[in-house]
Amino acid sequence: MNTKERAVIIFKRLLKRYPAPEPALDWTNAWQLLVATVLAAQCTDERVNKVTPALFRRWPEIADFAAADVSELEEAVRSTGFFRNKAKNLKAAATRIMEVYNGEVPRTMADLVSLPGVARKTANIVLSNAFGIHEGIAVDTHVKRLSFRLGLTKNTDPVKIEKDLMPLYPKQVWGDINHFLVYFGREVCNARKPACPECELSDICPKKGVKG
Repeated sequence: MNTKERAVIIFKRLLKRYPAPEPALDWTNAWQLLVATVLAAQCTDERVNKVTPALFRRWPEIADFAAADVSELEEAVRSTGFFRNKAKNLKAAATRIMEVYNGEVPRTMADLVSLPGVARKTANIVLSNAFGIHEGIAVDTHVKRLSFRLGLTKNTDPVKIEKDLMPLYPKQVWGDINHFLVYFGREVCNARKPACPECELSDICPKKGVKG
């Protein structure tokens, strides 16, 4: 079985398991999704979902973030970790959106990654989920781990992994691939002790890097 054939089987089986994939983060517009994704770095989605309701009540619009006192933003996002850097980047990103993009979250990869604190992963998540635009596949820790274990890539660099994954799937499902691997990585194929006996991909998985 070649990599392309394995990739197709993986997609079909995970689609059956997750027929309606959506982000685990709570959001109602592109800016909220961008903020939540930035906060989710080195933090759980569950923790972020506890923080964002109060955050968006206090600063409901992009302009409000741009005008916010950064020390108050820090306190609001403190429990997500790396709070000083996250608060600084969110304020700076909001300021750039107001000044350069007329208060609208941009809709291209190049423009999104020009925002402080926004790299390809966050940009891909915002483009795919908020705008239905697929310019790439978001590669987080789960996607990185599963792509390697499942033999879909030999690389460990997220940018190279993304380039390996993109040709394996139709462009319109690139967002779904991210969701599938994130969900499956949390529920079955976790980092320390993957549940291989219960895994519906076990028969086609080369189990790269899995001990025992």
